[in-house]
Amino acid sequence: MFTKNVFGFCLLLACSSLVAALPMNVDLELQPWRAVNDGVMGGVSTGSMVSTENGLRFQGVLSLENNGGFASVRRMLGFDLRAVEGVRLRVRGDGRTYQFRVRQDEQFDNVAWRADFTTNGEWQTIELLFDQFQPVWRGRPVIGAGPIVAEKTRQIGFLLADGKQEAFVLDIGAIEFIPES
Repeated sequence: MFTKNVFGFCLLLACSSLVAALPMNVDLELQPWRAVNDGVMGGVSTGSMVSTENGLRFQGVLSLENNGGFASVRRMLGFDLRAVEGVRLRVRGDGRTYQFRVRQDEQFDNVAWRADFTTNGEWQTIELLFDQFQPVWRGRPVIGAGPIVAEKTRQIGFLLADGKQEAFVLDIGAIEFIPES
């Protein structure tokens, strides 16, 4: 009986360690993504998420008319990011610089933490560690917001606000969270 319990406990411990070390992938399903573009402030940029054979595509047209200039998509996360130190993206973009964003609440317009990444027209694997993210609100730094607390993360998203009035395309083949090392 004792041997069986010890074996069971060791097996449980080994399995929990293995599960903690596995990357957490975000399902690349279209339904949970929501567009939030500069139209909320009077702008006319368009941006949306669509399904592709490679995963998802964030696409649209950035416009600076009516004081606009950003397009974004976001989604609720749906799982706990305890013991995570960053995110790994598999993307193919159009040479522009995009932002990956996380939010620690479910609010529409609150502090977001952002990290920029530049695309080159080819498939790339981009790793963004949470200590590289900056807290912002409406594009401006937020003093005193502190670093990202991974287990409080509730939303993720992509944003483009590079000031170039033209169409954009960002293909997303994978979004994977990196376990703490």
